[in-house]
This record gives sequence, C-alpha cells and structure tokens, in this order.
Amino acid sequence: MNIRYDFSDTQIPECFSWFNPPAVYKSGNGLEMTTKARTDFWQRTHYGFRRDDGHCLLTEINDDFCLTTCVVFKPKEKYDQCGLMVRLDENNWIKMGTEYENAEISRLGSVVTNLGYSDWATRDVPTTAEQQIFYRIHKNGPDFLLENSQDGRTFAQMRIAHLHAPFTKLSIGVYACSPIGENFWCRFSWLEISENQWAYKE
Repeated sequence: MNIRYDFSDTQIPECFSWFNPPAVYKSGNGLEMTTKARTDFWQRTHYGFRRDDGHCLLTEINDDFCLTTCVVFKPKEKYDQCGLMVRLDENNWIKMGTEYENAEISRLGSVVTNLGYSDWATRDVPTTAEQQIFYRIHKNGPDFLLENSQDGRTFAQMRIAHLHAPFTKLSIGVYACSPIGENFWCRFSWLEISENQWAYKE
C-alpha cells in the first residue's frame, strides 16, 4: 500500500467523501478549503461544549497505515487550524494541526478524544503570514505516533496516543475549521497513505 493523492484533478477521488463540506473547496492544484463560520472539533473537557462540525475529507481504511500530508495555510482569526484527522465517530478521534493564536505565536499540537472527552497537547511556534508544514500519523493497532516536519524529510515526534474504543476500521484524511472566525484558507498539496513503518522495539 502506497497511494499518493495530489488532487490534480478537478474531481475529488471517488474513495473520499466529505464530512461537513467547507464553504468553498477546489481540487486541481492540491485540495483548497475555505472554512465556514464557527466550526470546530472538541468534546466536553474543561470548556464543557461539544462541537463536531469542522470540515473533513476522509477515506476508510481497515489496516495499519502511515498518513502524510503537506499543507499551506493563511490564518486570520484565533484558533484557525488545519491538518490530519483520524476518526472513529464523534466521541473517538485524533486531529493534529497548527492553531493560530495571534500575530506572534501559533500552537502546533494535537487533540486526542477518547470516549467523549478531548485533550489538547501543544507547543508554541512562530506565526507567519503564510505557513507550510508536513504532518504524519502512523497507526500500529490502537496506538498512534504523531509527527511533524518543516522540510518533509526530518520528522519530529509530537506524541504517542491510544484510542480506547474498539474498532475495525477508521476514517482518515484532512481537516480544517474556524472555531471563532470564518473564511480561513488552506491548501493540502498532497495526501499519502502508505504502510506503517512504526513498530515497537525493545
């Protein structure tokens, strides 16, 4: 298994489907998205609210995998974000991306939601007007390794996580949302699904 989608066709690949389509999307020069207003993914923890209306383009998979993308984005409002999504249902999922905070800093991080409760792990990174970053998620059974890279060659570990709910298949792909604003633009240059290379070693 080693499939690379470069979104060079004006039609979305047939094996993908939208979960909450964005306000505007375009395929042909990568996959471009423009978000709807006040969209987000979060479940309960600390804030109490439940949101499951962000935008995802997803495909289903039964096996272990390595999911990688390169995304360019131009944040406008606080918490504008985009990246990779692994999803079982509204109560069990993983997202990784960069959330805009202000003109100086953004937060590179991830949310892992288990049994209806989300966590949030982040580190501060500099904000630029247009940002580019590579994201990668490895799946090994119910365990996941999340990584990021600035150049697509050297990847740094962000976290290791676990999904507690039992599953046989997952929906995986890309996401974007704007928890406060709207019209946040991003472009996924490509999306690659390949064999998992992350294995436990003593």
